[in-house]
Amino acid sequence: MAKPKMQTISGQPGKPAISFRKGALHRQLGVPEGEKIPPEKMAAARAGKYGPMAKKRAAFAQGMLAAGRRTAAKGS
Repeated sequence: MAKPKMQTISGQPGKPAISFRKGALHRQLGVPEGEKIPPEKMAAARAGKYGPMAKKRAAFAQGMLAAGRRTAAKGS
């Protein structure tokens, strides 16, 4: 199976760009990519029950990515 491509979000001026693998948290938690991650699994991932990498990915998804979605929704 081929590795998913890295996706990059360009940072704000003066901040570095951020790269991540799209769908990696879904695969790690065993949730199909088209579905929402259940709150119980997301809470367990943020608590570190799926490992340290899942903990980082969950924090990233709930923090930075969610903020971007809120900002995009506000503009539309």
